[in-house]
Amino acid sequence: MRKPTLALLASMAVVLISTTGAFAQTSSRVSVGSPAGNTPQNHQNEPAVALDANSPNVLVAGSNDFVDEQACPQPLAVNRGTCLDRATGVGVSGVYFSFDSGHNWTQPTYTGWTTADCDPLTPCKGHPGAIHTLPWYYENQLVSFGDPAVAVGPVPGSDGTFSWGNGERVYYANLTTAFSTQVEFSFPNPVFNGFVGIAASRLDNPTPATILAKSSWQPPVIVTSAQGQTSFYDKEQIWADNAASSPFFGHTYICANDFRSNGSHKNGNSPVPMQVLSSADGGSSWTKRMVTSATTNGRGPNDFGYSGCTIRTDNAGVVYLFAERFANPALTGLPTHSVQVMFKSFDAGLHWTAPTVIANVTDPCYFIDPVEGRCVMDGYAGARTDLAASPSVSIANGAPTGAGATNEIVDAWADAPVLNGEVADFIYSTNGGASWSTPTAVSRAGDRPLYAAPAIAPDGSRAYVIYEADMAPWAGADFHTPRPYHGVFVSSALGSNGAPTGWTTVFNELPGDLLATYPGHDLYQERVGDYVYAAASDSYGVGVWASAANAAVCSAIQDYRERSFAAGHRVLPGAPWPLAECPPNFGNTDIQSVSTG
Repeated sequence: MRKPTLALLASMAVVLISTTGAFAQTSSRVSVGSPAGNTPQNHQNEPAVALDANSPNVLVAGSNDFVDEQACPQPLAVNRGTCLDRATGVGVSGVYFSFDSGHNWTQPTYTGWTTADCDPLTPCKGHPGAIHTLPWYYENQLVSFGDPAVAVGPVPGSDGTFSWGNGERVYYANLTTAFSTQVEFSFPNPVFNGFVGIAASRLDNPTPATILAKSSWQPPVIVTSAQGQTSFYDKEQIWADNAASSPFFGHTYICANDFRSNGSHKNGNSPVPMQVLSSADGGSSWTKRMVTSATTNGRGPNDFGYSGCTIRTDNAGVVYLFAERFANPALTGLPTHSVQVMFKSFDAGLHWTAPTVIANVTDPCYFIDPVEGRCVMDGYAGARTDLAASPSVSIANGAPTGAGATNEIVDAWADAPVLNGEVADFIYSTNGGASWSTPTAVSRAGDRPLYAAPAIAPDGSRAYVIYEADMAPWAGADFHTPRPYHGVFVSSALGSNGAPTGWTTVFNELPGDLLATYPGHDLYQERVGDYVYAAASDSYGVGVWASAANAAVCSAIQDYRERSFAAGHRVLPGAPWPLAECPPNFGNTDIQSVSTG
């Protein structure tokens, strides 16, 4: 007997919403420059959002956005099981602005390198033209390579002193490669040391008019200029100290992991030091500090590696770095029981404390897909959950002035105490991370969160959590029953002791289907990304996630995934061509926002 259809599940969700009164807010599409059809141009994932503390109605967001890519080339799809030619040099770092607290968004059009208008029947390496991603990369022999991270801080004056009176500076950090290494496969990298580095773009004083001008953006700065030629960075995050009370007000910080070798390492271990890069001059120059050792001795779990970092500051300028220290599945089996750790710096990121454990977590990784080689929780060929249990943190630092700060720290993540019983957990600290509350599940019954992120009002009055969740049990090798998935935004006032007084569902999205998603570069697997984001002012909160509500399942793709799984290989002859064999909106994952503003 067939299981309930997605339409039935959606109708059940409507009843749930109407009886609980949970549908208090509507969401808005962030990735408004994306077409609904022409996959993979309709695909976005891994959103980030930042709020301008000095002008709280202004938001900036980023995502991995394939809007500038060629519509799925037939030879790639049929022969290689992909819709993306990564050797074209097309950028994928989408940028979006809102000037009304997240209710309406603008995705500017600039110029750069594109394949968007190429004939999908003909191989195409691209040409200069209109783009909807970060500008000035092609002109500087670079490619914006995704993993977006955004922040807003003050502008430095001519004397180097930061002040909100000088205006606001938007920072956008992302991974970057050299244009030639993608298109011509040249090696070593002729632009900067390393295979994949980190670059930061900047735009001052955003307005509805200025964000449309390419000239408003400064050219990207290579943040990781001193790295090994074979190393690559991943999962960076950026933060600008935005509390004027801080002695390091205006300083900017990026945390990331440097994957230093692709060689074979005992028990899966490899040198992956956690690093922090700091700037005291508004992002023009950067200083690198290695927070954890690059040494690896093959012993887990302590030495398996750190990733999934978050970096924030309090109103006294103390820098807090959080990451997950992963257990080694080669030694411990599945699911892995890892820990979240915290480091602190009292001198603007130059020196760091030893790590302290703040939470024990169970990674949502009961199964590793044998074809994909990644942790999945909805079913085989499913959406990966590599960083699901990594910390996502916000601090009530009183921005923009720092006055009235409680400096309460909140942390949220997806945890998996039992299979099919995953939750979005929330903890808080009111004493600088010296002690933490007991984890509390804030997710709705029946939801199996993939990723979660919190935000706390700068005055410590209210907390928010955005999470995205699977809504069905583990499907195993069933490739045809719907895998409903949605985004949820919850909120709670915080008492004088910092404790939540009661969580309320602010927004409960009607479900899409994870079967309708994919990462662009691989038709075999689903994909919604590795994180979600939230931000808050004293008066409202906003969350962003990758939505599949307007994506259609393609039966030919599901048959292909089933055959690939059975064969144990993702590239099989005769893969479907989505432009001819799928609904136009197959793969149409949108970046959505919800705002209480």
